This record gives sequence, structure tokens and C-alpha cells, in this order.
Amino acid sequence: MNLESRIAELETRLAFQDDTIQSLNDEIAVQQQILERLRLQVAALAKRQDELQSALPSDGDEAPPPHY
Repeated sequence: MNLESRIAELETRLAFQDDTIQSLNDEIAVQQQILERLRLQVAALAKRQDELQSALPSDGDEAPPPHY
């Protein structure tokens, strides 16, 4: 293999690696957006659950079930 063909091979491999890195970076950016949206949804659900639980009557005065 002469020097020119080796350089051409390396340039070709570098181009493919650059393309792969860019594809992976794009996918990570999409996944980050999805994660942020899911994080916001979980926070909203947790807040909603807290609100619903605080609206329920307290069970502190209730007698234990008969099987105790």
C-alpha cells in the first residue's frame, strides 16, 4: 500500500467516524428532550398526587379493621 492510498483510507474512515459521532450526538439531544419532558410530567403527577392525598379525609381517627 502506498502512502496516498493509506491517507485516502484514513480520510474515508475519519469521514465515517465524523458522521457516526454526529448521528449519536443528534440522538442524545433527542433523548435529552424526551427525558426533560418526562421529568416535568413526573413532577406534575407527584404534585397532583400530593394535592389529591391532602384532599382526602384523615384516617387517624378510624378504628383498625376487625382482623387485627
